[in-house]
Amino acid sequence: MTEKNYKKEDIIKIAKEQNVRFIRLQFTDLLGTIKNVEIPISQLEKALDNKMMFDGSSIEGYVRIEESDMYLYPDLSTWVIFPWVVEDRIARLICDIYLPDGRPFPGDPRGILKNALKEAEDMGFTAMNVGPEPEFFLFKTDENGNPSMELNDQGGYFDLAPMDLGENCRREIVLTLEEMGFEIEASHHEVAPGQHEIDFKYADAIKAADQIQTFKLVVKTVARQHGLHATFMPKPLFGVNGSGMHAHQSLFNGSTNTFYDESDKLGLSATARYYMAGILRHARAFAAITNPTVNSYKRLVPGYEAPCYVAWSASNRSPMIRIPASRGLSTRVEVRNPDPAANPYLALAVMLKAGLDGIKNKMQLPPPTDRNIYVMTEEEREDQGIPSLPVNLKVALEEMLRDDVICDALGDHALAHFIELKEIEWDIYRTQVHAWEREQYLTLY
Repeated sequence: MTEKNYKKEDIIKIAKEQNVRFIRLQFTDLLGTIKNVEIPISQLEKALDNKMMFDGSSIEGYVRIEESDMYLYPDLSTWVIFPWVVEDRIARLICDIYLPDGRPFPGDPRGILKNALKEAEDMGFTAMNVGPEPEFFLFKTDENGNPSMELNDQGGYFDLAPMDLGENCRREIVLTLEEMGFEIEASHHEVAPGQHEIDFKYADAIKAADQIQTFKLVVKTVARQHGLHATFMPKPLFGVNGSGMHAHQSLFNGSTNTFYDESDKLGLSATARYYMAGILRHARAFAAITNPTVNSYKRLVPGYEAPCYVAWSASNRSPMIRIPASRGLSTRVEVRNPDPAANPYLALAVMLKAGLDGIKNKMQLPPPTDRNIYVMTEEEREDQGIPSLPVNLKVALEEMLRDDVICDALGDHALAHFIELKEIEWDIYRTQVHAWEREQYLTLY
């Protein structure tokens, strides 16, 4: 999105000129869900003065009822008017969360990412650039507007109409995003029927996470206008590819990409190699954040293009980390295991902290894996020191709790609440009787 350095007076003036009647003060809960407090235009000035309060005890993973008062501090650069409402227009501002005493709320995901970026800045890196690739599925809705399990097309990778019946919807999503300031680089049908991807230009980490949240909102809104339901569920269907959210990332110092070294045969600097080593070292621990649902681990299985193994390569797409071909300013690391159910602020924070730990400790990067890992035996993987990602959410949570770097990235407040919420999720899943079990066992026993 185009960066705008709005002042308070600019926003008040634009709101009046554009007939904005309501403003959504948006923020993100611990699980990555967008929340908002909608205010009438008469309250805009109060909001811009950081005086709007809300009840934090009603938000997932925030605080107990006896400590519920919180303040919304709008980030003025995130001001945008929603293009899909013509009359009585609605605008939004993304907010940081503060406590009544003026301190940042330690459980605010956006604030957690800012803390990680501050550590990077202290180490001499002025920016973490991120290019996210969130994929999604489009399902038809029934006569009541509820999602069905019927896909709206049977298209495949890069297919066009008539195979890709989502083309018009996807095109309108792109136009809406562009109207909201996104720089769209590509949009296409993905491998699975009903699956789509829209790529937008990289940005600094905070802006990229904001964009992911805005992107999800736009995709769901436009899909609904087309009688479709868009889902960012990682694996909605058995037997086809799931949806990932590959995260391209690099660290800059001013205008210098610290990941690039023209003298290296792969064009990778020592900094890039240390960073990748840190990512690999902590991958099993940060999976609970980058792949945060029970369903996430149904995607991370062999045979569906999702990475299952903790390895890297300059070209091979089966490892968790790939190095895209571009060099110079575009030299970057593509981490392929995150999925779009992840809270983007937390996901970027834990990956950044993992990479910084690699740089601080000058971790040695293992050799690249240029073979297809999916066809390697377990013994071959062990010989080459290639571990697997966690097989389920429970294992991922256990790995995270053993890793001080990832726990520190979240902070005590967010960590405790996240673990509590996810252990409840796992326990509900573990004790539920699923359709597969009835199909397998009801008549057999």
